[in-house]
Amino acid sequence: MASSHLALHGAPAEPMRGNDRAVHHGRWSWHLGSLFGIEVRVHATFVMLLAWVALSHVMHGHDVSVALGGVAYILAVFAIVVLHELGHALTARRFGIATRDITLLPIGGVARLERMPTKPSQELLVAIAGPAVNVALAVLLFGVLSAMGAASDVGQLSIVGGPLVAKLMWTNVGLAVFNLLPAFPMDGGRVLRALVALRTDYLRATDIAATVGQAVALVFGLVGLFSNPFLVFIAFFVWVGAQEEAAMVHVRASLAGVPVAGAMIPDVATVAPTQPLSDVVKHMLAGFQDDLPVVEDGALVGVVGRTEVLRGATEGNANAPVSSVMVRTVPTVRETDPLDTALDRLQESGRRSIPVVRDGLLVGMLPVENVAYLLQVRERARTAAAHGRL
Repeated sequence: MASSHLALHGAPAEPMRGNDRAVHHGRWSWHLGSLFGIEVRVHATFVMLLAWVALSHVMHGHDVSVALGGVAYILAVFAIVVLHELGHALTARRFGIATRDITLLPIGGVARLERMPTKPSQELLVAIAGPAVNVALAVLLFGVLSAMGAASDVGQLSIVGGPLVAKLMWTNVGLAVFNLLPAFPMDGGRVLRALVALRTDYLRATDIAATVGQAVALVFGLVGLFSNPFLVFIAFFVWVGAQEEAAMVHVRASLAGVPVAGAMIPDVATVAPTQPLSDVVKHMLAGFQDDLPVVEDGALVGVVGRTEVLRGATEGNANAPVSSVMVRTVPTVRETDPLDTALDRLQESGRRSIPVVRDGLLVGMLPVENVAYLLQVRERARTAAAHGRL
């Protein structure tokens, strides 16, 4: 059974590691197109799933038409999964939350939202939107069967062959039920967190939902050991996902209310657009900055880092001007912005640091290492306070 998963943009378990686009956008996934301005991608392992389905039919002696029918059914299921994820994404858009992309995996789909709503009522609507799409599709397909005079097909289910429309109707029912299981961070787990958060604080609600999710994962794993190994894979996915999302929420709670000024580096080296890349290399060798702000007439015009310098050197342009390789559009933060918001922009940028500006002028850099260190300090202080030590 395919599953659905909402994910925040960035690596939840280790938010300090920066760019996660290599995982989603690297050599292992391909761009399929865009729907409503949202990129849809497919992971390479999904193609392996299609090949495995076709090969299974052949090995069981089925003819080519049956094998192609099996592949067509899998493709139809994942088209349904895309619609499911669009339900989440378009509902989140109503609350001003963008979706980075939707990626198809063998276990289902992942919609990467830039953030989850902090209001429980909004999270409830975003989480339930996906299963609601499946319910609507199931009703629509039942209507199609009735209009065709084939309502009796509803009871004629077969793993191999059988009425396709009826199979897709039951697939939607199964997806709705499966995704509403309280296995955080699946849809049902998020619904559970939203409902609990209506009565308690968000952090406590997350811990409760994560615990319930891991309990469900344990049941999946035990059942899978004696029946379907695929359930063990789902169990692992749910267990790790619940753990990572809970950790991410704790990170954000620790950073909430702390201004960027508390972690930024105010005195940083800068370069001009006309300087040669060799000057950037000297700065990097002499200091600790992975990214250098590019400043012209006091205004920030871009950023150049190790990646850009290496690209220039690879192309034989070691003495080319900084302007030839610098990144001109990069997220920035202000001194007064909360660090949890700045963390989102750091992850969005995929860089090790981003500029801090005031009225368009550079006042410092916010490195990911400083945020990580501040988190460690605050966590140790919290642990010490919990044990009655200063």
